[in-house]
Amino acid sequence: MDFKLTEEQELIRKNMREFAEKYVDPIAVEIDENSRHPAELFQKLAEGDWLGMPIPVEYGGAGADYLTHVIAVEELSRSCASTGFTVSIHVGIAAMLILLFGNEQQKQKYLIPLAKGQNLGAFVLTEPGAGTDIMAATTTAVLDGNDYVLNGTKTFTSNGPTGGTYLVFAWTDKAAGRKGMSAFIIPRDTPGMKAGEHFNKMGLRSSQTSEMVFKDCRTPRENLLGKEGAGLAMAMTGFDHGRTGIAAQSVGILQAALDESIRYSKERVQFGAPIARQQAISWMIADMATDLAAARFLTYHAAWLKDQQQPFSKEASMAKLFASEAAMRHTIKAVQIQGGYGYCKGAKVERLMRDAKITEIYEGTSEAQRMIISGNVLR
Repeated sequence: MDFKLTEEQELIRKNMREFAEKYVDPIAVEIDENSRHPAELFQKLAEGDWLGMPIPVEYGGAGADYLTHVIAVEELSRSCASTGFTVSIHVGIAAMLILLFGNEQQKQKYLIPLAKGQNLGAFVLTEPGAGTDIMAATTTAVLDGNDYVLNGTKTFTSNGPTGGTYLVFAWTDKAAGRKGMSAFIIPRDTPGMKAGEHFNKMGLRSSQTSEMVFKDCRTPRENLLGKEGAGLAMAMTGFDHGRTGIAAQSVGILQAALDESIRYSKERVQFGAPIARQQAISWMIADMATDLAAARFLTYHAAWLKDQQQPFSKEASMAKLFASEAAMRHTIKAVQIQGGYGYCKGAKVERLMRDAKITEIYEGTSEAQRMIISGNVLR
């Protein structure tokens, strides 16, 4: 079994680290404080072909494998988890679902601009009364002539205020149960669709999140993604990719927490010696490094399975569960190591701790991941 990355993958990691240090690190505090979407940064990401890495070249992407994309998300998240997550949603769910389920016309019209970074993709599924319980959704899409008419309200839509291409899930036949939901590609300027204001979140503040309201929103039949009634299955596929992306984001957060903990513990002197020499501190760092290695292996394994065209739903859930809980656990320790300084605004570990919490919640809570894993193990 070969655990070594390819030369190309290592080069991508190096290039993304250099990119993040040059363009992301200098603005990370500011965009967090102001909940600002850094459009200028995403323009640079587009220019560097980072916004379509696993998309084939013929559709505007870089033609890389999915593991390479995961490595890029990890390195971005190491500098700014908001930026890493925005890229993960855009590439790993929105663009990937169009690649997997779209027809040639849809790929030419919508996938190519996404892969080139000409606009951002958004995944529009969650509703105020339907989070983990997707079947409780109420948004409908009724066929009227050659158009579907959508009505309903979605919430916690990542890239909602800033998206250009929305993957929207709605009931076309509620009575059909799991085979009654469909997916639609809806451009930003479509009448009847409106993005709400960005939620004022605890963490991940520069990643734009909002409600999406549909009121007699008409979209042509040609914008139906795949077949009518296949929406729920597509959403589950999207979650597999998305959870792998969240795991990568968590690994990036955890790596940054370890970096900051090592740096500070070597610099901070108490009782005449760096605190790194104290067993209480050194053991915290040892646990952090061990969980980081485990989280990274789980995440890369899930991405590798995807590249091998093997099922990876269970592995994506395992990676997301372990990596997110490790990120939360150890960012708290990273703040503890830095004491009062770590608790202050502007300290990177304070931002990391706030950003880490959401990784245990979105794309399926930790509790939901345990349901999925146990369901696979016990069947």
